[in-house]
Amino acid sequence: MAPVAAQDLERVHSPLMSPLLWDLGHIAACEDLWLCQRAGGLAPLRPELARVYDAAETPRVGRGDIPYLRLDDALEFMQQVRERALEVLDRADISPEGDRLNAHGFVWEMVVQHEHQHNETMLQTLQLAEAGVYVPPNQPGTQVADPREGPETIRIPGGAFGMGDAGRGFAYDNERPSHERVLAAFEIDRTPVTNGQFGDFVEDGGYRMPELWSDAGWAWRERERVERPLYWTSDGRERRFDRLTAIDPAMPVMHVSWHEADAYARWAGRRLPTEAEWEKAASWDAEAGRARRYPWGEERPSPDRANLDQLAFGPVPVGALEGATPDGVLAMLGDCWEWTASPFTGYPGFAAFPYREYSEVFFGGEYRVLRGGSWATRPSVARNSFRNWDLPERRQIFAGFRCARDA
Repeated sequence: MAPVAAQDLERVHSPLMSPLLWDLGHIAACEDLWLCQRAGGLAPLRPELARVYDAAETPRVGRGDIPYLRLDDALEFMQQVRERALEVLDRADISPEGDRLNAHGFVWEMVVQHEHQHNETMLQTLQLAEAGVYVPPNQPGTQVADPREGPETIRIPGGAFGMGDAGRGFAYDNERPSHERVLAAFEIDRTPVTNGQFGDFVEDGGYRMPELWSDAGWAWRERERVERPLYWTSDGRERRFDRLTAIDPAMPVMHVSWHEADAYARWAGRRLPTEAEWEKAASWDAEAGRARRYPWGEERPSPDRANLDQLAFGPVPVGALEGATPDGVLAMLGDCWEWTASPFTGYPGFAAFPYREYSEVFFGGEYRVLRGGSWATRPSVARNSFRNWDLPERRQIFAGFRCARDA
């Protein structure tokens, strides 16, 4: 946020998103609530801000009109919260014997991941802003090899697998409990759908064929007059923050809605994978009889395996990185979030913890699950069991997809 002008930090760049300064204050308020108050037993540092920064009480559409802190005050608030949070940490019992919030450092990791999730949300806002509001820093980029050759699809054998968090690190409540799922054999794309492939759909008139779309999808396309992915231009270019570049056919298509992904899959004679199919393809090691935390194993993400952590400020060509699953599927973490066919709901035996508003209030509606993370996702959040979700018409997410079909 440092290079962004003060007026642009305060501005509502899209009704879908918060002012950037609201996000900054919210990060601090969340840290104060969960670490200082709930875990540490302290009184609120600024009780008058509780409602301002409560995401459930103040929906995004109205956050530009509430008295959120401006830059200097927000930074001071954040610093004060951090100082007292660290004092609480000095005396907190984060061993396995600690109380439920502190044991294994649960609430501390939760707050770190919450901040990291907002890092990506703020980049979505900056991408939606007018060109020139934000100029990405000169990044060293991610060094990649030429895309690896391989089959278009990978067959995933049928049978049982363990779905959800296996208890080998932090996980949100919606990733739990781990449970057995039984799936029929299926095929899944080895890599995400590329710009080139999606361009063929556009050129073939996919946006003008109602038979390819669900009723809700076609109504959305007609209402919004959508003709191409969000940041594509009519003359074959793509906007990324402050610059327009030629659309690269080797990159994963991004900033498409669930409706667009669903229509493309139908055009291609396929379908979107279910959430369970996606997770089995990403995680299941049949030889070991267990799920992996990451597609390649238990080692944390590294740049040669996954394009994460805002290092490249964009995707890399599909199939250019290592990090294959046991069956040879590539790029399941990083580059772009991937839409799945599944609605967002709780697993069997779900129990909200530590608060309903993170997951449970979004169950059972129109929200669709996304998996895998993007180039803007921080590594702490990237794991096979992590579940993202949004409404099927949303396109501000750094989201693409891959297709599947019955074996």
